Amino acid sequence: MTAAGRILIFTGDGKGKTTAALGMVLRAHGHAIPVSAIQFVKSDTETGEFAALKAMAGVEIYVTGLGFVPRPTDPRFADHRRAAEEGLRIAGEAASSGRYGMVVLDEICTAVTLNLLAEDAVLALLREAAPDCTVVLTGRGATEGLIQAADTVSEVRCIKHGFDSGRKAQKGVEF
Repeated sequence: MTAAGRILIFTGDGKGKTTAALGMVLRAHGHAIPVSAIQFVKSDTETGEFAALKAMAGVEIYVTGLGFVPRPTDPRFADHRRAAEEGLRIAGEAASSGRYGMVVLDEICTAVTLNLLAEDAVLALLREAAPDCTVVLTGRGATEGLIQAADTVSEVRCIKHGFDSGRKAQKGVEF
């Protein structure tokens, strides 16, 4: 297990937030630190990251999202909110259990920004995490409250992206 828990955030409009968090998972795995990763918003279990994490002993991954989030006025929005709340329940149990040295909350900042989750509920999870559990949050639009709760925050800024010039998502690069 880790010596002392930390809270880290990877946010911003650039590519690489999840990749940075998965690099931390790789490091933790190399030190035999058990990890639980919960993906919010994302729904695809056919990604390279999902396959890799499923194959790693001591690493659990849960994909709890339903994909692209509709506007709050869309009747499907309630389903997305329920999915995010279920992800938060799983994450809360993992973070407070004492079984994991690291818990990754992938796209949870996005879930808060899109009003799928209340910032206060995420802050409560962070307060209730086991003392030796490092919690890593990713996603665009990290709120000021989440930023204040973290001890390390990195912003990934997009300078140029292949999508802008018509490049399609590529296996091994975007998924």
